[in-house]
Amino acid sequence: MAGLVLDETPETVTTDVACTVCGCVCDDLTMSVRGDRIVRAERACGLAEPWFLNQHQHHPPVASIAGRETPYAEAIERSVEILRNSRAPLVYGLSRSSTEGQRASVALAEQLGATIDTTASLCHSPSILALQTVGESTCSLGEIRNRADLVIFWGSDPLVTHPRHMERYSVDPAGRFVPNGRADRFVVVIDTHRTASAERADLFLQVETDSDFDVLWALRGLVAGRPTAPAASCGADPEVLAALADRMKGCRCGVVFFGLGLSQRGIGHLNVTALLMLVRDLHRFTRFHARRMRVQGDVTGADSVLCWQTGFPFSVNFAKGYPRYGPGEYSAEDVLRRRETDAVLLVGSETVGQFSPAARAHLASVPTICLDHPSVPSGIEPTVRFTTSVNGIHREGTAYRMDEVPIPLRAFVTSDYPDDAEVLEEIRKRLSS
Repeated sequence: MAGLVLDETPETVTTDVACTVCGCVCDDLTMSVRGDRIVRAERACGLAEPWFLNQHQHHPPVASIAGRETPYAEAIERSVEILRNSRAPLVYGLSRSSTEGQRASVALAEQLGATIDTTASLCHSPSILALQTVGESTCSLGEIRNRADLVIFWGSDPLVTHPRHMERYSVDPAGRFVPNGRADRFVVVIDTHRTASAERADLFLQVETDSDFDVLWALRGLVAGRPTAPAASCGADPEVLAALADRMKGCRCGVVFFGLGLSQRGIGHLNVTALLMLVRDLHRFTRFHARRMRVQGDVTGADSVLCWQTGFPFSVNFAKGYPRYGPGEYSAEDVLRRRETDAVLLVGSETVGQFSPAARAHLASVPTICLDHPSVPSGIEPTVRFTTSVNGIHREGTAYRMDEVPIPLRAFVTSDYPDDAEVLEEIRKRLSS
């Protein structure tokens, strides 16, 4: 056809690609690339496919100051100036980085005497406080795939938030001790409203808002053989609750996947504490586990890196020259809301919108340095912005799955953007000179 120009650039195909859109970090994707464009993303879910296919559509400058494109070296110098003049800097984000970028963030925070916090402080921080209090009976997703015959989702809708979780890990796959896959599993969804995942469950238990703790405590009593007061006031049918307790005691291997619907409702850390104690009680009868449904792609990696670098998973302060842990005191939301920082380094800004209006107002009033991927519009208008490559697309790296299993990331598209570890290390080097 006259005037039609065909793209004859050959396609390259890369297999076993890991996806960092959600905490599942599925590592079985196949990517077809033509030039710098991903043209097919096989096995990608409804969240991941548009994310991969749109990566080539945005080409912001490598560096900018006050919205104006500027040489990379000049942006580095301006960042060094901001951090050098700061008396109380805050480093926040990290959940879209790889392990290398997270390590560089911790090293820079320690050098600055800064506060460092991850997106966990806005999400599963109550869960972390709970497991630090009573412990956690945990396992890998591979163990769930091979063993679990009772799967419970509490305050979580994986079909929406983690579309391939049921397919790959928890409900559908055949495993060594569940050879018939879905047919060998009993699936329960517990929530305040009927969800998409509830439609796939064998049992949907609807509870009243903010009554999760009461339901969990009732289950503990039933498991122990000491029924408590009827749970009808919690929205749960007492007979259904009793049958669920018997099923939990009688399964070969069970797991509760709990989400923000549990940890962020009511007094979240007490809800999760009650759940973890219930799981501990069940170990008198069977094998049982609890797992958090982590949201951001590598927030688990951020927690893990901070733990093995500082001893603490989030909300860490280096002002005294050694790490101090203080959820609430050193959490980014609280530091910003109390106006206790005079400069902020955002290693990924996409969760800034979750801050309170007071925290966002202070964030907008202080100098900010922001590192974001090309396709991510900054959640604020930063003083300095660096566009960084995407680990798992443009650069290799490591991400941690929601079960703390490290997954290698492959590079299959070329990019001239630096990765966040390179930017942070360059700033740290210039601060030392």
